[in-house]
Amino acid sequence: MLKLILAMLIFGTIGIFRKMIPLSSAQLAFFRGAIGSVSLVLLVSVRRRRILGRITRKKLFMLITSGAMIGVNWILLFEAYNYTTVSVATLCYYMAPTFVVVLSAVLFREPMSLRNGLCVITALLGMVLISGVAESGLPGVNELRGIIFGLAAACLYAAVVLENKRIQGAPAYDKTILQLASAALVLVPYLAVTDGVTGIAWTPQVIILLLFVGIVHTGLSYVLYFGSIEGVRTQTLALFSYIDPVTALILSALLLHEKMTMLGILGACMILGAAIVSERK
Repeated sequence: MLKLILAMLIFGTIGIFRKMIPLSSAQLAFFRGAIGSVSLVLLVSVRRRRILGRITRKKLFMLITSGAMIGVNWILLFEAYNYTTVSVATLCYYMAPTFVVVLSAVLFREPMSLRNGLCVITALLGMVLISGVAESGLPGVNELRGIIFGLAAACLYAAVVLENKRIQGAPAYDKTILQLASAALVLVPYLAVTDGVTGIAWTPQVIILLLFVGIVHTGLSYVLYFGSIEGVRTQTLALFSYIDPVTALILSALLLHEKMTMLGILGACMILGAAIVSERK
């Protein structure tokens, strides 16, 4: 469980870094996957451990497919950050746990207790309070674009989570390397017809931030995440995923000076409380 919580805390800071990196969404997503996968390959090589030793052809296909979905998911999420605030984009993105909870009950026959159901509803209401919709009303055109991109990213995120729940027995490092490499590769043709990789101002700050996002936010965090989900019920996984948007909300208020109201603070408390109550025996 500690791995899952740590992964969610790291994921919650990605929006801050995205605001500081002057690359397009496709460029950032490509470098994120490429740097993340290469750093993990180097780590595994140093440890003299064989890569892809226990991956069957069926699992290989599933990992490549889910990796491609991760790549598209990153583009949609980064575009959401471009059009709206970190907190609102993260709110839309984290509709995904709700999708996961509902679909897991159907696909994996996981029974939902009354307590877990109430916790999901509480967390969802908390996300609504965080969004500020109750205070600011309907969004403008750009804001609406960000919301649509965020919800589309949420659909792919839910699909990736459910796909990884089906891939049992594969080592976390192998799963992560394959998926991150696939995410980077699927972005190559998209980059070729859109932004490419030319014209990037390679300042020391950009290089350091990209390396940090690739190694920490991608390589390390996905190893922690994929290494923790096999032994965790899907409903628990979905609820603890809300740690990410709470982290994003707090950091965006402190570092980016995005507005955080009393209702937003109440929503954050509701989300964290729901995650804690759902896991109490």
